Amino acid sequence: MVRRLWLLFAQATTLALAVLFVVATLRPQWLSQLSQGQGELRLIEPAQPELSASLLQSTSPAPASSLREAAARAMPAVVYVFTRQRVEAPPPHPFLNDPLFRRFFGDQFPMPRGNGAPQASGLGSGVIVSPEGYILTNHHVIEGSEQIEVALADGRRASARLVGTDPETDLAVLKISLDALPVIRFGRPSEIRVGDTVLAIGNPYGVGLTVTQGIVSALGRNQLNINTFENFIQTDAAINPGNSGGALVDAHGDMVGINTAIYSRGGGSIGLGFAISADMAKQVMESLIRTGRVSRGFIGVELQDVNREIAESFKLPKVEGSIVATVQNGGPADRAGIKAGDVVVRVNDQPSRNTAEVLALVAALQPGQKAELGIIRNGKPSLYEVTVTERPARPAAASGRP
Repeated sequence: MVRRLWLLFAQATTLALAVLFVVATLRPQWLSQLSQGQGELRLIEPAQPELSASLLQSTSPAPASSLREAAARAMPAVVYVFTRQRVEAPPPHPFLNDPLFRRFFGDQFPMPRGNGAPQASGLGSGVIVSPEGYILTNHHVIEGSEQIEVALADGRRASARLVGTDPETDLAVLKISLDALPVIRFGRPSEIRVGDTVLAIGNPYGVGLTVTQGIVSALGRNQLNINTFENFIQTDAAINPGNSGGALVDAHGDMVGINTAIYSRGGGSIGLGFAISADMAKQVMESLIRTGRVSRGFIGVELQDVNREIAESFKLPKVEGSIVATVQNGGPADRAGIKAGDVVVRVNDQPSRNTAEVLALVAALQPGQKAELGIIRNGKPSLYEVTVTERPARPAAASGRP
């Protein structure tokens, strides 16, 4: 009896060791999973075919440094914007109707053609921002156009209708009518910091949808004399002609800006690109969709930044603020008692360190709303209450007039 039990034990042990050897040889990962306590062991069905090399490549996880997921999330919502303008033919030269002239010169000087039909004139980029088909782009991309066409990354094309435009921020809103549109997600520009990675997506030189990588070089850039209202994100991501109106996205694929301008000596990128903050773009977009225009506050003064000489001359405690250069006769500031030579240092509860900040704070007010301006006059601080009116759509003065 004891011998039989010993034989059974020896046979079971031998069989177990044999199974263990086979598993260790053919499926060693099962043993590592069991030793690390990663749950129960599950056998894989052997009948499944092996994955192809291309499928393995597409399903493999991205390297830690890769931004492929951010690019894949944002790229489908970036579109090409084609514009056409009406080109009038110039009047023919009288010699071209002279039979003797044409006998000697023939068709070397062909008759000018053109009947005022729209001709291709521009190419830029845009971003789909809603399932209803609204597209954000730059005003200068579609300025003067009579026909606008949009091409999507998936190959579809559609005519676009101009919803509204705001030259003072260089923004415009288009609308297309297509189903199942890819939509970009708005990011939070207030949370990005200098040094953060960003991607610029657009159609440079018409070569096709292109992604370039860089970092946030600076925030809150203004006084560049590009737009009237400026709040730019500066980046060294390559932005070239045709990128205008495209998206600047963060590492998650969320849009933080609309690519607008570059500083360049020869027309190409040298690492100084500027994008309109997505927060400003969203506010302008919502106003254009709602009313077709953007309503801004206006107080009727022309301002100049306080420099060191002005600060010393007016005995100011800091080299900050905006000095009133001129006051519009009968305007809101004039009626409130503000005079040339006053220095604006505050709008309501917000300090204003320069003209751009005064301009933005006043523009954010609604017509009819009262604004309390902090003024320094003759070295003494004082407060003036101004009733804001609506800013003219195209003021004749320079961009420093709030």
